[in-house]
Amino acid sequence: MIPGSKHIWKKYAIAMIWLLVLLWPLLGIHADGTLTFSETWSVWIWIAGVLLGLLMLVLAHRSSTSRMVRAPVAIAMEKINRLGKVMPGKVWMVLIISVSLLFPFLTDRYAQDVAINVLVYVCLGLGLNIVVGLAGMLDLGYIAFYGVGAYTYALLSIHYQFSFWLSLPIAACFAAIAGCIIGYPTLRMRGDYLAIVTLGFGEIVRIILNNWMELTNGPNGILGINAPGLMLPQFSNGIGFEYIYLKKLHYLYYIVLLLCVFTVIAVHRLNFSRIGRAWEAIREDETVAELMGVNIFRLKLLAYAMGAVFGGLAGAFFAARMRFVSPESFTFIESAMVLAMVVLGGMGSIPGIILGAMALIVLPELFREVELYRMLAFGAAMTVMMLFRPKGLIPAKRVGTRSEEREG
Repeated sequence: MIPGSKHIWKKYAIAMIWLLVLLWPLLGIHADGTLTFSETWSVWIWIAGVLLGLLMLVLAHRSSTSRMVRAPVAIAMEKINRLGKVMPGKVWMVLIISVSLLFPFLTDRYAQDVAINVLVYVCLGLGLNIVVGLAGMLDLGYIAFYGVGAYTYALLSIHYQFSFWLSLPIAACFAAIAGCIIGYPTLRMRGDYLAIVTLGFGEIVRIILNNWMELTNGPNGILGINAPGLMLPQFSNGIGFEYIYLKKLHYLYYIVLLLCVFTVIAVHRLNFSRIGRAWEAIREDETVAELMGVNIFRLKLLAYAMGAVFGGLAGAFFAARMRFVSPESFTFIESAMVLAMVVLGGMGSIPGIILGAMALIVLPELFREVELYRMLAFGAAMTVMMLFRPKGLIPAKRVGTRSEEREG
């Protein structure tokens, strides 16, 4: 008997009973009002069978007698380690950069559109990671800064004809100011109280955007936003320069890729800076960090503002890409989506958040053909990952002291 297996089987049985109860009204009700059980039963058996197989594999891997399972896993891990030695980090980096640069030439418009969405959410996830993963504050209203950045560029573009590149730092500054305004009265709270208050402020921002007709045009949104552009040389009427709008999809892909690379580098530098270490100390134990002389409130406010900066940058690109913004693009569902990417990928882990964003954007697209069960399969995959990888797909490596390493 594997230690704890009885408890695992009990949890599995309870989960399957609840799944059956939830699926029945979801799949059993027809247009004429009748309630059947056959379709629900077949879907439930399929899901329960897949989860049962995964559960048995996990339990077999945990068992000390499962040499047949452990041997292939050990061989696979050894091959991965060898590959890591043969191809060091710099080689992987060159490979990833090469694929990223060549991606528009190797794929169609649909794949490029999905890739742009992934990169936007990577920027959002890395920005929220500063707040949640590094500083340890649960923020449920992060999408408000995304909206502030989008509306800042929209208003500057429509009323003042500001270029996209000039508007980017302005949008980031306005998002940071909004972060300070929201954070100053709220960051003295902790835990669930902070989460509830940030959720409320996120909704307040959306309601303001929805009701301030004179500035934001309310629920109708703002239309006709300028696309990103560049001043390029032209030789049709002599030598001169002409401002060209970059409306094509592959141009937008390279712009958001540039923003994403900037975000990754900035967050990585912050992570390994003195400020990043102070944020980690606050995340682990606020009381101990305060006793060691860390200014808790100031550093929390800095984390909140820095996270807002990257949300504002992503929002400005979103407005330039869509050329239209409305309050309905910045609902709580979007905040929950970004938070799910951080948790799924691994809080504090940059590669994990990138992988989490890819999973949460690409997986629903892969299941688009089976529209009826698309979100169901997506939810099941998320549940399995959170059960068997609770720290995320790529957990962050904790940097401890030498004494901790000796104890380990």
